[in-house]
This record gives sequence, C-alpha cells and structure tokens, in this order.
Amino acid sequence: MTNRTDTNAPRTTEPAQGLRVQAAPDLFEAMPPLRSLLTAKPLPEQHCLDFLRQLLMGQTPEEALTFMSFALPARHGVWWGHECLKAMPDLLTPQDRDMMGLIAAWVAEQDDDARYAALEAGLRAESHGPGVWLALAAGWSGGSISGRGLPPVAPPVGATGQALNAGINSALARVPLEHRRRMIDHYANIAEVLAKSA
Repeated sequence: MTNRTDTNAPRTTEPAQGLRVQAAPDLFEAMPPLRSLLTAKPLPEQHCLDFLRQLLMGQTPEEALTFMSFALPARHGVWWGHECLKAMPDLLTPQDRDMMGLIAAWVAEQDDDARYAALEAGLRAESHGPGVWLALAAGWSGGSISGRGLPPVAPPVGATGQALNAGINSALARVPLEHRRRMIDHYANIAEVLAKSA
C-alpha cells in the first residue's frame, strides 16, 4: 500500500475545459510574456493543473497565480479576478468596487460596449489598484484597444494575462503576511474550479 501526500498529488488525466490549452509547455509557447514572469518551467507535456500544483508547492507560490492569469481564457480569467477581490471585501477601495461592477457587466454581457466601458474606466483611473488592472484585463481581452471610431488596434498577445497578474498579485499584496499563504491557496482553488468548468 502506498501513502499519498500533498507532495505526490495524482496526475491530471481529464481535460479541463476552462483552460486555454491543456499542456503547460503549450501555454508558454502561446503566451511569450509568461516566460519572463516565472522561474519554474513545466516538464514536457505536463498538464496545466499539475504545473499549478507544482508551483503552489514551490518556494514562490505566488507564481501559481501568475501562471493561471495566462492559463484561463479572458472571460474565466477576469471572473476569477473578480472573485479573488470579492474574497477580501475589507481590503477593497471604492475604486476597486466601481471597477468590479464594470467587470461583472462585461463578463455577463460579453459585448463591445461593456468591454469599452471597462477599458475606458481603467485608462482614466489616476491610480492602478487591483480593480483597475482587472478592468484593463477585460478591456484588453479582444476587439480593438484604440478609442471608439479610431482605426482598430489589436491588443498585444498576453495583455489580458499581464493585467490579471498585476491585479491579482496587487490584491494579494494587501493581505497581511500571516494570512497570505491561505489566500494564495484560496485564489488557486477558485482558478482550478473555473479551469474545470466549460
């Protein structure tokens, strides 16, 4: 009989429908900005969720959140950010709450008007707290990032992931050190639930 511990988690065998890709190396290939943000690199064909767990057990578990910022497609990722902020209501500013309303509207509607509303609010903000970064993540999720009526400009590859990473990790930075590890695990758990949803 073998003993199972948290350091020997079972390998993921079922597809996770809520991910951009299933294999972590494929995500590194598709999202070049991710390469410079993580010190750890996945094994060949390693599933994204297995790599997530590896990062959580590493010396810098925050890298798991950075990884999932790119692994989740835009709608799942922005909703993940919304839920991460929602988990820390006492640490939010009025600006964060305003942006969360715009984010929720974009996730619900998935139309260009809601996307532009989030983008424009994020760009107009004088300070860039977690809520602003998440609004920019929604705004950079597709379509054009130029102003309405101007020639279209596509967002750079990985722009949503970079904004999500900034938003989620800046939210985490507000959490007192003694509670931070628990919050990292909570954020990662929300991301995994979304990754397994269609």
